[in-house]
Amino acid sequence: MSKMTVSAPGKLMLFGEHAVVYNRPCIVTAVSSRIRVTITRTPGRFVIDAPQVKDVRFVEEAVGLFQKKFKVGNGLTIKTESDFSCQYGFGSSSAVTVAVLLALSKIFGKPLTKKEIFDLGYKTTLNIQKVGSGFDIAAAVYGGIIYFLTGGKVIKPLQVNGLPLVVGYSGVKADTPTIVKKLKRKMQNSKLKVKTQNIFNNIQNIVEEAKVGLIKKNWKRVGELMNGNQRLLKDLGVSTEKLDKMCEAALSAGAYGAKLSGAGGGDCMITLVSEKKRREVERAIEKVGGQVIPIATGASGGKD
Repeated sequence: MSKMTVSAPGKLMLFGEHAVVYNRPCIVTAVSSRIRVTITRTPGRFVIDAPQVKDVRFVEEAVGLFQKKFKVGNGLTIKTESDFSCQYGFGSSSAVTVAVLLALSKIFGKPLTKKEIFDLGYKTTLNIQKVGSGFDIAAAVYGGIIYFLTGGKVIKPLQVNGLPLVVGYSGVKADTPTIVKKLKRKMQNSKLKVKTQNIFNNIQNIVEEAKVGLIKKNWKRVGELMNGNQRLLKDLGVSTEKLDKMCEAALSAGAYGAKLSGAGGGDCMITLVSEKKRREVERAIEKVGGQVIPIATGASGGKD
C-alpha cells in the first residue's frame, strides 16, 4: 500500500483531571472534531506538512518509535488536517499521534491492537512532555466514553449515549505540561502534599459515583458531581476567573452542573443541560465572553 488516510478524535475530560496523573481514575469522552492524517510512501524523502506546528514533534516521535519497533524505512510524506484549533485543548497532539501510528500500521502492513497503539502513543507523548497519564491517547484510540486509570492500567468503555453537554471555550490557551509540573512540585512539598492528596481522593470518589450516574443517565446527579469536581479543582488552584464566570453563568441559566475540562488555566469548560435549557445556557456562556463550541460526545476512535 502506498497511501493511507486515517482520522482520530479529539477529547474532553468529564471527571478526574489532575488526579489521574497520580494513579487515580478519570472519565474522558472522544469528541466529534477529528484530525486526519494522510501518509504517502515517497522513497528517499521525508516530509511533514502540518498546519499546527506543535504537532510536528509528535509526528516525528511517533514515526521514530514505529520505525524502531518494525525496522521500516522513512521515505514518507505525512499531511495532517484538523477540524479544530489546537487552542481549544481537545488533545490535538494525541489525536495526531494516534492517527499517524494507525496509518503507519496500515501502510506497512503491521497490524497493531488498540492496546499496542495506545502504548506506542503514550510513549510518544511521555518522550516529549515528560508528564501525563495517557487518557487523551486512550480517547483517540478507543473512542466513546472511557473510564481510565493512569498509564492505561484500566481502559473501560462505558455505555453512555446522548450525553447532553455544552462546551464553552474561555479564549485562553492552557499550558498543560506547565500546570501538571506545578502540581507535581506541590506534591513534593510535605505541607501541601497531604491537602493535595485529600483533594485527589475526593475527586476519585466523584469519578466512581459519576461512572454510575452516567450509565444510568441520571443527569441531575451527574451535574451535582460536576459541581463538586469543579470546587475541588478550584481548591487545587487550577481554575481561572473566566472559567468560574462561565460555569456560574451556565448554572444560573439552569444547567445541571458545570466544571472546567482538562488542565485548567484556560481552555474549555463543560456543562450538562436539559434540551429545554440548552439555548439559554449557551447564551449565558456567550454573554460572559465564552465561545460555545458545537461538538458531539462519544465519537468513534481512530479509523480509516
